[in-house]
Amino acid sequence: MIFTATQIAGILNGEIEGDETVEVSKLAKIEEGTKGSLTFLSNPKYTQYIYSTDASITIVDKSFEAESGIKTTLIRVEDAYKAFSQLLEYYNMVKMNKSGIEQPSFISETASYGDNIYFGAFSYLGENVKIGQNAKIYPNVYIGDNVTIGDDVVVFSGAKIYSETVIGKGCVVHSGAIVGADGFGFTPNEKGEYSKVPQTGNVIIEDYVDVGAGTTIDRATLGSTIIRKGVKLDNQIQIAHNVEIGEHTAIAAQTGIAGSTKIGKYCLIGGQVGIAGHLTIGNKVRIQAQSGIGRNIKDGEAIQGSPALGYSDYNKSYVHFKNLPKIVDRVYKLEKKISNNE
Repeated sequence: MIFTATQIAGILNGEIEGDETVEVSKLAKIEEGTKGSLTFLSNPKYTQYIYSTDASITIVDKSFEAESGIKTTLIRVEDAYKAFSQLLEYYNMVKMNKSGIEQPSFISETASYGDNIYFGAFSYLGENVKIGQNAKIYPNVYIGDNVTIGDDVVVFSGAKIYSETVIGKGCVVHSGAIVGADGFGFTPNEKGEYSKVPQTGNVIIEDYVDVGAGTTIDRATLGSTIIRKGVKLDNQIQIAHNVEIGEHTAIAAQTGIAGSTKIGKYCLIGGQVGIAGHLTIGNKVRIQAQSGIGRNIKDGEAIQGSPALGYSDYNKSYVHFKNLPKIVDRVYKLEKKISNNE
């Protein structure tokens, strides 16, 4: 797609300084800008590059004052960073403005969907599926029986939505995500052999949730696994059966949450965190990367380690961890000295 400076200024309500007709077709960092690219300047430490960049258009704050000659056309806005983000959102909206039903695809006779829908080739919609308006279902997506999907939902290629799942409006499910697979439920007999416990519940994803690529959300054994409004899930996360994640919690990649654990609102959970089952994690909890959680966590705690300690306690202890060989050597020397004195 090609945009002129005039078009971009119109989208951002900005002021042009330079060639109004110059065109761009790609995005670039300011230090890597080339002819035909669009960039922005918001961080003062990158100011030097605006005088050398070959980018055709640069978005800057209205307060920016050039100290020497500039080749690039400027678009002045109130906040360059926010304006660039707005432009990215607009670009995505245009790029993803697909509609219609591609063939081959399978749509059950009992399925229903709203206006301005997009179904990509080889997508599958099962019995009694209900999909809202403006939804985009990309190629090779599987949607099982009795699934309900709200307005403005995007499901990218290769995602699998198992039966009875409920997804609210404005959600994004990325490629390879699996929503509603069976929870890890098995029971051993006296010989140590395992029998499967039927997983008869479902998954409920509320509004404006993002589910990253390769993330798995298991259905409940009974009841529902629930992802509350505004939750952001990174790639390759495992969420087990009957877990509940509170509103606007963000979880980084490769985290695993065992069954029936409840996580509160506005939590921040780093990458590769492991959380045991049947725990309660409070609101606004911060868990550092690679921590192992085996106990309940109160509201507002910041923790780190495996097993996890209070964040400040961990940092204080880590000083001693690093010095442990020296400390042990000193203890041995003291013990030897005491023994010799006796």
